[in-house]
Amino acid sequence: MKQEELIFRNESLKSTGKMPVLFLGHGSPMNAIEENEFVQGFRKTAQSIEKPTTVLCISAHWETRETCITAMEYPRTIHDFGGFPIELFEVNYPAMGNPVLALEIKDQVQTTVIGMNQNWGFDHGTWSVLKHMYPEADVPVIQLSLDYTKPPAWHYELGKELSELRERGVLIVGSGNMVHNLRRIAWDQLNADEYGYDWAIEASAKMKEFILDRNHKPLINYSSQGKVFQLAIPTPEHYLPLLYTLALCKNNEKIEIFNDKTVAGSLTMTSVKIG
Repeated sequence: MKQEELIFRNESLKSTGKMPVLFLGHGSPMNAIEENEFVQGFRKTAQSIEKPTTVLCISAHWETRETCITAMEYPRTIHDFGGFPIELFEVNYPAMGNPVLALEIKDQVQTTVIGMNQNWGFDHGTWSVLKHMYPEADVPVIQLSLDYTKPPAWHYELGKELSELRERGVLIVGSGNMVHNLRRIAWDQLNADEYGYDWAIEASAKMKEFILDRNHKPLINYSSQGKVFQLAIPTPEHYLPLLYTLALCKNNEKIEIFNDKTVAGSLTMTSVKIG
């Protein structure tokens, strides 16, 4: 797909029906090459919606000191992990980028100046889920980075500015994990079907209650929600993509929760579909 084709494709999106928005609990990189209930959930979700014209992914695994967007025509597949089987490092997700749309987003966003990045690509927060959703890699993909210097409310407001893209066939995906504390993983429970510490289960239940009630304020101010949230979110990068998803939720839209399990004690695979 050449740049001229992307321009035509992007122009043709203006009358496309509204796309849903997703938050995906991506979990271990091994989900990219394993067949389990979580990847089945990703696949089923993709099959339930119209095929997007482009995917815009906000991944936990691209943190920068500004906000950047991938602007290359052919993004690389990044294997941003270690200690896994060679089969995982051999995975390539050859989806095209969409530099034309990336430039449009840069021009439209007012919250911040977006840098046009030519070096990143697709980290595993993006390709490990899209590999199951769109296995032919026939949907263009761009990534938006997380500015680690900004507070949660800032990310939520930036998410709101992406709303117009949903009307143009763009599927916006936040990829992370709501509860994500690797330091407290129960290593002896890695192969258990479901296992969660009490604090992880409690935090997850409260998060889902707030999401379903459309009560975003406590989710934005998560650091004020007590000890269980502090344990669930020791660092913000896996949680912040959720705020981008929630920022795009309209009052009349259906909210679905899927892949709702706590694994390895301190990690939830909980995912959300809005719209």
